[in-house]
Amino acid sequence: MSQNSQEGNYAMNYVYILQCIDDSFYTGYTNDLEKRLTVHNNGKGAKYTRCRLPVKLVYYEAFETKSEAMKREYSIKQLTRTEKVDLIGFGQITKSL
Repeated sequence: MSQNSQEGNYAMNYVYILQCIDDSFYTGYTNDLEKRLTVHNNGKGAKYTRCRLPVKLVYYEAFETKSEAMKREYSIKQLTRTEKVDLIGFGQITKSL
């Protein structure tokens, strides 16, 4: 697992956590973090985030395969809010795009 951007022509698969304007979290999967964040903030993303704009990226993990990323997405979605805050290391933004 790596938290680096795309290397060469190799596409990564990402699990990400967004913090919404109401301080709630949204967890998702993508293969293009910058594009997905833009889509969310343009109101074209997930139904959950459309009425909670703007959102900001507070955490992500990169995986080699879509399957690995989606398994991790599921496991993060099972966490409590407190566990997600611990994962994020709240108070600091892990990556800036």
